[in-house]
Formats: sequence, structure tokens, C-alpha cells
Amino acid sequence: MRAMLAGLAMIAIASVAWSQQPTPPTKTYSSAADVAALQAKAKAEHKDGQPIVVKNILELAPYGANLEYRSSVGPAALHEKEAEMFYVIDGSATLTTGGKLANEKRTNAANLTGTGIEGGKSQAVAKGDFVIVPENTPHWFSAINGTIVLMSLHVPRSGAPNP
Repeated sequence: MRAMLAGLAMIAIASVAWSQQPTPPTKTYSSAADVAALQAKAKAEHKDGQPIVVKNILELAPYGANLEYRSSVGPAALHEKEAEMFYVIDGSATLTTGGKLANEKRTNAANLTGTGIEGGKSQAVAKGDFVIVPENTPHWFSAINGTIVLMSLHVPRSGAPNP
């Protein structure tokens, strides 16, 4: 009987602890005005020499759509377990995909960065365009024409085969 009470007490304590875990933020709607305000905020917060300012548009774990305000070329990236989709909200740039990261560095368990891409294929992108970059694919905005504002969405693909 004592063992059963101890077990029930442990379950009760675990349940309370679990219920107190922070819930990932959820935001399932942003109006056009909200996105315009995020764009203005990102532009206002941008500092000289800073290639990108990121603002959250929507969030429903494990997915999050971000607004990316890019004013200059930044590092190249490779996400090992996520595809990344871009929608160009405003502006234009050159997106280079494929090839090999130059001066590759690991940023965390699932992402690599580099100073650029050796090889790869370049594609002009402009307002209204959509692009999806498969996981394990280097990608880099290798030229920015003034500024480009993007919606980016990382899509977990841990079970997907390597391209």
C-alpha cells in the first residue's frame, strides 16, 4: 500500500511539473497591417553592417514563419534537418543554392554556416516569388539589390532522404 501511495505521489508531482512547463508561443494569424508594421520595425531596428533583422510573423510549434529584412549579403547556411521556404514580400536579390559552403562552421547540432558558396546555382528572386530549399542544401543571398524582405518558414524534415 505504501508503495502504491508513493507511486501515486510521484505521478501527481510529475503531472504538476509537466503542467508548469512553458508552452511554446502560438500565433496563428497576422494581418497585412501586422506584417507591414513588422517590416517597419525591422527597418527601424536595422544597424549599419547588420545583414539581417528577423521578426516573428506566426508560430505554431514546430513551425515558425519569420520576416527577414536583409540589407546586405550575410553568411551562407545549410540546415541539415529542415527545408526552408522563402516568399519574397518586397525587393529583390540573387539566391545561390547548392555547391559547397566556403569556410564551413557548425553553429549548432543541425546547422552550418559559411562565408559564401563555392559552385552552386544562382537565381534572381523578386517580390512575389516563392522558393523552397531542401534540407542539406547550402543557400545564400549572394547579392541584395538595396533591401529584400522575406517570409521564411523552416520545415522539419528529419526523416527525409538526403538530396
